[in-house]
Amino acid sequence: RFEEALQEAQQVDKLLSEGPGDEYLEEKFPLLGVPITVKEAFSLYGMPNTSGLVNRRNVIATSDATVVSRLKQAGAIPLGVTNCSELCMWYESSNRVYGRTNNPYDLQRIVGGSSGGEGSVLAAACSVIGVGSDIGGSIRMPAFFNGVFGHKPTTGVVPNDGQFPNAHGVRTSYLCTGPMCRYAEDLEPVLRVMAGPGVSKLKLNEKVSLEKIKFHCMDHDGGSVFVSPVDKEILQAQKKVVEHLESDLGVQVQRVAIHKMKYSFQIWSAMMSSKDSEGQEAQRFTDLLGDHGKPVWPLWELMKWLVGMSSHTLPAIALGLTEKLVNLNLSGKAKLVSMGKSLQEEMEALLGPDGVLLYPSHPTIAPKHHSPICMPFNFAYTAIFNVLGLPVTQCPLGLGSEGLPLGIQLVAAAYNDHLTLAVAQYLEKAFGGWVLPGKV
Repeated sequence: RFEEALQEAQQVDKLLSEGPGDEYLEEKFPLLGVPITVKEAFSLYGMPNTSGLVNRRNVIATSDATVVSRLKQAGAIPLGVTNCSELCMWYESSNRVYGRTNNPYDLQRIVGGSSGGEGSVLAAACSVIGVGSDIGGSIRMPAFFNGVFGHKPTTGVVPNDGQFPNAHGVRTSYLCTGPMCRYAEDLEPVLRVMAGPGVSKLKLNEKVSLEKIKFHCMDHDGGSVFVSPVDKEILQAQKKVVEHLESDLGVQVQRVAIHKMKYSFQIWSAMMSSKDSEGQEAQRFTDLLGDHGKPVWPLWELMKWLVGMSSHTLPAIALGLTEKLVNLNLSGKAKLVSMGKSLQEEMEALLGPDGVLLYPSHPTIAPKHHSPICMPFNFAYTAIFNVLGLPVTQCPLGLGSEGLPLGIQLVAAAYNDHLTLAVAQYLEKAFGGWVLPGKV
């Protein structure tokens, strides 16, 4: 929407020339004139809202999602919408509507998903702020692979209204909408606008003393058979963070080994498919694939895909095939849900009011295109924190030997978003934050 954006920018120029006063403008329009982009899963008036689903290719948004409306009211100017994975349920942003999004650091690499277009457009310096959503790492994985900042807020603070697909049943407790930015200092003001009245639940006005934070560090999940081992470069980057915190702040970073993290994928999967407190079943992915149209039969779609005739991507078909398997072992699922609740209590007790956990954002640097299908559960490193409801900031840590971004997750107890945001700003100064693609 470049023409509309230029018209809106001219209106901002006019407003500034009329001179109502900087203090007034800053209070009323904290993001005045700031260009933003929006994940295509969110409604942005006049723009497509397909979520990569072919049978929605003619859907045009007739209103704004709540967070988009709030950002507009704060003075931000949307440039357009960005690509995502089909129905936002895969960590490579590729679909049969728009095709594949490439990583600006290496076009042969993925951008992550499902907010992958946002990660890519921010890293390439096309936009300043992005709107993302996250139910299994869909903000943090793209932020990590593309070397930018992404924040998954505490559950239930920022409204999810106006995106497709939206969460139903128990998943409403796991889906989070949040900001993606090139610069750490932008996360907090954007989060304030996105949260609206809900911002009072967060402690963003509290001054953070970094020396008083109790830092914890965990190098890996304990060795899940479903997930790749953590790359040496990622471990080395995390080690440098620990050493810097200890030498510069004089803190003692406590190494922890939380046994249940080894079952992150199984816990996330069981909790995502469980019934809510009213007994409502989680929405089936195959129903979403049909989007109120003809029913979709995953096995038939696989046959069509093999001869190039399916309108769906292979990961979407595979998810449709496997979702029924989750409910075959109901007693095992119940144990995993119970383990998830226990892990949540353990995490809250560990972190308390002043704790931050350092944890890998992903076991590998940005993989090559299509390779996630070989290790489909690597997103467990981010997904576990969705079902635990904890705030997490993904923080870039420069580039590795292949010129690809490194990073780390900063995790705090519920409603302590201010701690992870403060540590992200500190680490940005220490490690450089976002690096312009092609600079080295």
